[in-house]
Amino acid sequence: MKSKSSQGQQKRGSASLSNSTPTLQTDSTQSISAYDRAFQQHLTDYRIYPDGYKYPGGKALPQPDNLNDISKVLSQRRFSLSRSRFSESDFQQFKQANIDAFEEDEVISSVIPIIEGHIEDGKGVSGRIRFTNLDHLTDGSLVGGNPDRYYGARPEQLDRRVRAEQSGHIVPSTQHDLPIVPNFFLAAKGKDGSLAVAERQACYDGALGARGIYSLQRYGNARPTPDNRAYTITCTYHGGQLKLYTSHLVAAACPGGSYEYIMTQIKAYALTSDVETFRQGAAAYRNARDWAKQQRDEAIAKANEKVRRDSSRVRKRGSRGDSDSSDELALDMSLVKIPRVKRFRRAGDLRPRRPLGNSNTSAD
Repeated sequence: MKSKSSQGQQKRGSASLSNSTPTLQTDSTQSISAYDRAFQQHLTDYRIYPDGYKYPGGKALPQPDNLNDISKVLSQRRFSLSRSRFSESDFQQFKQANIDAFEEDEVISSVIPIIEGHIEDGKGVSGRIRFTNLDHLTDGSLVGGNPDRYYGARPEQLDRRVRAEQSGHIVPSTQHDLPIVPNFFLAAKGKDGSLAVAERQACYDGALGARGIYSLQRYGNARPTPDNRAYTITCTYHGGQLKLYTSHLVAAACPGGSYEYIMTQIKAYALTSDVETFRQGAAAYRNARDWAKQQRDEAIAKANEKVRRDSSRVRKRGSRGDSDSSDELALDMSLVKIPRVKRFRRAGDLRPRRPLGNSNTSAD
């Protein structure tokens, strides 16, 4: 595994997105996890805020400007959850699966797939893979993110040069065939699990996703300003309750800061209450997943286009340089004076010499 201290070459735009201002001393490296009660305060110290946080003095966190637009997208109905496709009997099966799933592993394997429905591209989803390749978001004392589900792009969708330069922000794992640029996450817990832990995990994972999308969006742009819009969604599932949040970054309000990462709840659904609530909640989950993919694909397309433009510009400059060199060589040759070669008459050659200075006079 590649250690963070040995990464050496700094990737484009990576340094300023890590909130490393506080100087907290830790006894060991990567020892604090979401199961530690100090985890949330550590995130807060580094300006990574949970839903509902208020600044000292009582000022509320800024909501993303596109929150209402996202809410409208989530509320759209889906044909796959219509009465003809998802019946009362299907709902009862889901409810029973939720009752029987006591452990987290059981929730992930038997409950979540019903909520997710059909997944078009299995190569775009993974989970329970620790994000060991990402740059530290704080001081290096947190363990890597480890969402139960995350959705991202296939690596081959993004130009290799961008992947290499942005690796510490958008390539979660050293297993490079796993999805990249993740911006949709799920933290699930069994009945005996902690909702507080799930929310802390969602806050952390969402900040990693928001940083990655922003890093990709600003590729080739030295100092872009955050637009106060969300491009990342995180979800929690616990005891039949599904919650969805946005995660976005803003310029830090405190002096000397860089960015703040903000978690904002969009919707919550008690999926086990009745079939209609399940339809609404599952539709919101699937719509959010599709919306996140659209944001991700747009950011990837812009980065790829930037690389293509830069490559084309370099090729044109190279061609122009070759042409200029040829022209300069021709010009230099035209300035070279070729000396006149003096001809000697052969013996017996009685032809008169051409008069000097009259090149148009015929020898005859």
